Amino acid sequence: MFLVRMKFLQLLSRKPGKLGMLFQIPFCQNQFPYLCLATSTCLYSKKKKVNGYEQVDQEKYKNLVYSVTSYKTSAQTPETILEEDNLLYGPPDKHRPPVKAETKTPKNCVPLINPDKRIPLLSSESNLPMKISLQKTKMPSVTRILQQTMSPRQVFYLERWKQKMIQELGKDGFEEYTKKVTTKEQREDVAISGYLSSVQHVLKDVSEVKALESAVQHETLQYLGLVDCVAKYRGQLCVIDWKTSEKPKPFLKNTFDNPLQVAAYIGAINHDANYDFQVSCGLIVVAYKNGSPAHPHFMDPDLCSQYWNKWLLRLEEYMDKN
Repeated sequence: MFLVRMKFLQLLSRKPGKLGMLFQIPFCQNQFPYLCLATSTCLYSKKKKVNGYEQVDQEKYKNLVYSVTSYKTSAQTPETILEEDNLLYGPPDKHRPPVKAETKTPKNCVPLINPDKRIPLLSSESNLPMKISLQKTKMPSVTRILQQTMSPRQVFYLERWKQKMIQELGKDGFEEYTKKVTTKEQREDVAISGYLSSVQHVLKDVSEVKALESAVQHETLQYLGLVDCVAKYRGQLCVIDWKTSEKPKPFLKNTFDNPLQVAAYIGAINHDANYDFQVSCGLIVVAYKNGSPAHPHFMDPDLCSQYWNKWLLRLEEYMDKN
């Protein structure tokens, strides 16, 4: 019985054209006529169905069939993906290192620290900070220089802020606002408002105030400014610039041109004969009206030197325009 089944299965696995051999085997005809006839008839009826693919030129499309069937049975690899991209988009461009922006250097490389300034061994023992008044002069201020050398992007954001303020305050109200911001009275009002509570944690680290709202001028580069404060912050003598903001400014990059302003003040102090000390560090303190803790941004000597070079470039740009 086992041999009969094996023989029968071997015959079923052959091509349809050889199904007729089932009817020519005496063994099947004599002993299993109904079984063989019934089975062969069933197979014969299935193979009689018309198959449209038999009319296709399989030799012509064998490459296509192979690519489809091989894709189904094998996963894509980085090599095949690159090959497909090469066929669709062409060979990839060779990697080219990014072109570094040309670093500009100031034409007049005046050092931030004045090598010719002699600092007395014993400084004045007076506990009162210096406060030199701002004199009328033809020299431009640091603020004016920075305003007239802003980048187009900075001009765009400033104009957008201006239009927003005009919508909120009106044209006359905005003009009144800008006048108050630049007056001494406004700065004193700020000191007794919510900004004071904002900077309390910073004031704990400030000591030995050397100058307060004092005018400085760079005698070589011919510019001037008004320094908010010169004092020690955590043991290091700094030019401290107090700023107010409605929006949080947790990073130094959020302060826009303020680091250049601080660097300009540091250079002016170091080249101003009225001051018997030199400064190499800066501190920008951004205070908030709602009393939120202020953000102090410390500028070490290296950072101050970087912004000093940028300031010299802005100063040259201003001189070229004027």
